Amino acid sequence: MSKKKVLVTGADGFIGSHLTEHLIAEGYEVRAFVLYNSFNSWGWLDSISKETLDKIEIFTGDVRDPNAVKEAVKGCHKVFHLAALIAIPYSYYAPDAYVQTNVSGTLNILQACRDQGVERLLVTSTSEVYGTAMYVPIDEKHPKQAQSPYSATKIGADALADSFYRSFDLPVTIVRPFNTYGPRQSARAIIPTVITQALNGMEEIKLGALDPTRDLLYVKDTVRGFETISNTPELIGHEVNIATNSEVSIGDLAKTIIDQINPQARITLDKQRLRPSKSEVNRLYGDNSKLMSMSEWKPIYSLEQGIAECIDWFGKPENLSQYKANIYNV
Repeated sequence: MSKKKVLVTGADGFIGSHLTEHLIAEGYEVRAFVLYNSFNSWGWLDSISKETLDKIEIFTGDVRDPNAVKEAVKGCHKVFHLAALIAIPYSYYAPDAYVQTNVSGTLNILQACRDQGVERLLVTSTSEVYGTAMYVPIDEKHPKQAQSPYSATKIGADALADSFYRSFDLPVTIVRPFNTYGPRQSARAIIPTVITQALNGMEEIKLGALDPTRDLLYVKDTVRGFETISNTPELIGHEVNIATNSEVSIGDLAKTIIDQINPQARITLDKQRLRPSKSEVNRLYGDNSKLMSMSEWKPIYSLEQGIAECIDWFGKPENLSQYKANIYNV
């Protein structure tokens, strides 16, 4: 028997497409909310197997439109809200778009879920809301620091979600993945940036700051975390990290990848890739003890395993051809 019907917003994106696939494999009935466009593109869902795609109900719309959101939520028992604008550099010169999508879009989801009486709502946050670590590992009580317009809008969305739990008993959980990586990730992220440049034979790998550290979480562990949280009622009303309790510097990570693909390549500084100094998040190292103590979830993939799967996926010509490694992807 299939499990209850769920809605995934942002299903056309990186994590959303993986979550949609995972939920289908686990027997859920999935409605996938994808951004409407005149090309009839369903984003990364277009790349999954026909067998899986045929099991998905596609809903095209825009989370900024409350009417579309209301229609999308109808009949769904659980909602996984992942739709967002995520690129930090783009948020520097398009902050209005981030407020409209990340804040107003989340408000539309909260209102619709309240009106429809959904059983569970998971609102996706980001480790960027913590800013540079004041202490490590970073637990859910760590202060929030808006070090970019993107981070500010996610802090705002989280606060709205918390207010709906406190004001209306909405069964919402704020899910906070740390630095998720894997196949289909956008070219603005560090691992695709390094891999695609190296696989294209570039001898100079252009990067920004090398000293910041990140807690890198493989996407398959991330989506298992989402499902686990949705089935753990004790986490209603909580903020929950999904993390690995580890960190690696950007420089060490890049060197590890380059050594596996083209050891002759060297890293060069591309100044346009640097964040403003007060905006750079210098250290992220997450505490996953809440999730691990309140559920059976734990990270399965090591960084080495995850990188190997990424290199294999990006190494396929049909995948690599979708990335413009010769330009800086904002």
